[in-house]
Amino acid sequence: MHKPNITMACVVHCKGKFLFVEEIEYGKRTLNQPAGHLEKNETILQGASRELYEETGIRADMQKLVKIYQWHAPRSQTDYLRFVFALELDDWLTTTPHDSDITRALWLTLEEFRHYIAQPEQCERNPLVIQAVQDYLKGESYPLDLLSVFE
Repeated sequence: MHKPNITMACVVHCKGKFLFVEEIEYGKRTLNQPAGHLEKNETILQGASRELYEETGIRADMQKLVKIYQWHAPRSQTDYLRFVFALELDDWLTTTPHDSDITRALWLTLEEFRHYIAQPEQCERNPLVIQAVQDYLKGESYPLDLLSVFE
């Protein structure tokens, strides 16, 4: 039986800038949304909030679901279901990553993000990073009660 990996990501937006986290992957500085894998005994929303805190130091609840993506990562030959949530902040918050894999968190405009990933030693973690921002900017979203937890 095949089981895809479940990940959650958060598009954090404030005053025209988006919050990205930088990590080193395959020898390159890589940008991603605050994101990670679902852990045992947590809901998808709990996992998204946990990952946001671990990777940025920001404690917040998700506000809406942007989209659910299914993606096959060609390099690792791994399948993912990625739940992308949105969080709109009134002010930029100071970030303090608690995850040792995160080198720093950056507030960037979409143009600054594109400039960053255009550098030879830098890239985006996967194509879903920019796609999630574009979908957010198009206004795509769904209420959180679309997700239900049954026990």
